[in-house]
Amino acid sequence: MVHHHRYNLLKKGGDEEAGTLLFLYYRRRRPNLLSVLFLSLLSCTFILAPRLFSASSSLSHLCSFGVQNEGFVGNIDVNAPLCSSIPNESTSVILKLFSFGRNTGRICCDRSHFRSDICFMKGDVRTHSPSSSVFLYSSKSNNGFISYVSSMIDDGEQEEHDELQHERIKPYTRKWEPSIMDTIDELDLISKRANLGVHHPCDLIHNVPAVIFSTGGYTGNLYHEFNDGIMPLYITSQHFNKKVVFFILDYRNWWVIKYGDIISHLSDHPVIDFIGDNRTHCFTEAIIGLRIHDELTVDSSLMRSNESIVDFRNLLDRAYWPRIRGLIQEEEQETVDKKMSTSPTSGSVFDYQARKPKLVILSRNGSRAIMNENSLVKTSEEMGFQVQVLRPERTTELAKIYRSLNSSDVMIGVHGAAMTHFLFMKPGSVLIQVIPLGTEWAAETYYGEPARKLGLKYIGYKIKGRESSLFDEYDKDDPVLRNPSSFTKKGWEYTKKIYLEDQTVRLELRRFGKRLARAYYCITGIHPQSSLE
Repeated sequence: MVHHHRYNLLKKGGDEEAGTLLFLYYRRRRPNLLSVLFLSLLSCTFILAPRLFSASSSLSHLCSFGVQNEGFVGNIDVNAPLCSSIPNESTSVILKLFSFGRNTGRICCDRSHFRSDICFMKGDVRTHSPSSSVFLYSSKSNNGFISYVSSMIDDGEQEEHDELQHERIKPYTRKWEPSIMDTIDELDLISKRANLGVHHPCDLIHNVPAVIFSTGGYTGNLYHEFNDGIMPLYITSQHFNKKVVFFILDYRNWWVIKYGDIISHLSDHPVIDFIGDNRTHCFTEAIIGLRIHDELTVDSSLMRSNESIVDFRNLLDRAYWPRIRGLIQEEEQETVDKKMSTSPTSGSVFDYQARKPKLVILSRNGSRAIMNENSLVKTSEEMGFQVQVLRPERTTELAKIYRSLNSSDVMIGVHGAAMTHFLFMKPGSVLIQVIPLGTEWAAETYYGEPARKLGLKYIGYKIKGRESSLFDEYDKDDPVLRNPSSFTKKGWEYTKKIYLEDQTVRLELRRFGKRLARAYYCITGIHPQSSLE
């Protein structure tokens, strides 16, 4: 889309001429009470005539977003949600519908989705960080002179009802979770009359749209950073082709640095801290809030050009390859400096080991750690895998993790946020998820199903009671071991305390080896040297 900033106080077309003539007339002569009454009656005639003498079409109803006449609201609720009849469609579809309307000075909010709200503002849009507000100054009215009539009644007198519409939104994608939404900053979206815009001048005028969202909530957890933030940001903004500015509530500088490679492939512009930047930024379009489809996925049926999770993964590829090439060059230079072999560096994206498929083990410390990890490495190597143990930290550069997993054939990990890294694997690779007691539903919903959508060959390994550390803490007939669902259905706190925080895993390698053998065959088409059957 091409956008530019405009300041129009008169409507274009025939009504503009009529408004200009009336304005010139009343500059010559101060209106008396009868004149004002006559003008008011004349204004009503102009407004009602089209309704009385022309048939309304279905298109006019479809494209009419709220009250078009700012001067005569009557009994119509201007605060009614304008997008409530539009389900979870792509943002581009809603913006197209929104742009058809004759009056762009309206706020359109879709609150129909249980995961998130999203609002659209089109016209003279201006930020105001001190009040956590975004203002939309209505630059037009349906006739060309109503605003002039009101201003002529009393010079300098402010309209009694300046606020045309007021919406509130917390632009975070876990709307259904009140406890976390209570921590999210709220924005006021306010539509006002154009003549008040002079009190709120622009410091910076942008010729591209704005997307405003929050990086609060569960940010800090890798799963939530992708599921609640990065992927919804892609869904909401990718159709702008980088011609968009991102404003962040609950701004975290480390988040901007961590995901800078991805953000730079979604926007050509620097990210702006909504609260920290006190300048007034002006736009002709803004989207507040993000679309979210499902757990770690992109639903192509809801995208403008049928983009899917594979397209999102391709974006990651474009985002990280420049940095990966830089890492490879650094390593090659170090090799030259040390006068070592100039053979390809192990683990590089160019180093596909044809003879030994690469297996990456995502290692955990503490809860849900694999206690016999060293034995797992040995077993995997005996089976014919080249094994890399990857221990991601919060500060580990994502490009380095992407490099390892992009070049892998198989990834093994225990259910948890780190499994989100499956997004870094090539379609056709194998993902083996170790599923501790009490996590079966979450493992399938958050990682198993999304992995299959990405095109990975997914293998879920449900541990037996004797493979869990809980086996040493509870009687073998205790419901914690025999019937985990009886506890997980009590709520998240029970699941978290018993099965996520207090459980580690010791794999039965003979049993788990069957999954390894299956993965080896999926990749190579050859039965492994040892399957431990």
